[in-house]
Amino acid sequence: MEPHGFYEQKNLSDPEFPVQLHVDEYSEKCQYFLRHWHEHIELHYVLEGTPLLSLNQREIKAKKGSLVIVNSNELHAGYCDGSLVRVMVIIFEMEDFSKELAGKNIIFQRLIEKDEVIDGIMSVIHREYLERKIGYHLVCRGELLRLIAHLVREYAEEILTESESGKRKKRLERLNTVLDYIQNNYREQISNQELAEVIHLSEDRFNHLFKESMGMSPLQYMNELRLKKAMSLLKKREYSIAEISGQVGFTDYNHFGRQFRKYYGCSPSEILRGDHGTPLRSMEKRASAEAG
Repeated sequence: MEPHGFYEQKNLSDPEFPVQLHVDEYSEKCQYFLRHWHEHIELHYVLEGTPLLSLNQREIKAKKGSLVIVNSNELHAGYCDGSLVRVMVIIFEMEDFSKELAGKNIIFQRLIEKDEVIDGIMSVIHREYLERKIGYHLVCRGELLRLIAHLVREYAEEILTESESGKRKKRLERLNTVLDYIQNNYREQISNQELAEVIHLSEDRFNHLFKESMGMSPLQYMNELRLKKAMSLLKKREYSIAEISGQVGFTDYNHFGRQFRKYYGCSPSEILRGDHGTPLRSMEKRASAEAG
């Protein structure tokens, strides 16, 4: 299923343990979680390897023992370079642990390394997660409270006003609206002015918002979406290349072929013949993951 926008709804419904806790493990070159945002805080503690995380277009190269903090309302994605990566991910909403701190809109330092207190807390949480003995939720909750207190005292980088916090969320909501519009109309020729009007901004302001958030221009984003749709259609082998080119919104057949080869490293005809070879597989996997 194609994602509409990047907002991810989190449902942490257990009042005893309102936390999402899991360990991600990958050993192939891939984007192991898609770009998204939510109101919750997301912690990535690296158990093994050197994952790359993107936070609002800032790239963070983490390593064993690193803690990467994704603050509320930040676009983020994760990548594995092909070596073994194991990351413990903890997602929670500050309000479930401290209403006082939730009201302060704290922005934490994004990358923390070589902190013995954090290492000790994460070691306990990881062990409890693996063993899952009776009462492990209580232990994990207690350790998480210790961690929050430590982060607030040592790694609070900024405290946002209600207005500033609201602006961060509104910016992402506007972006979601634009991405939904592109998803529904990518077959047509869409101008930047048209997209700007969708969210009632000037074209210049819209272009700045989009590039700052996505790290690319609206046209580049639309073309990448069209190429992913084209790949999906080519693999079905139900249409000719010319038909697919038009169906996904390219008006110039030759331009479509050049863009496809540049993005995937092979021609559309190679996909139709099933003759794309090994080098494409990792790129196909990445594109498939991004498309959902």
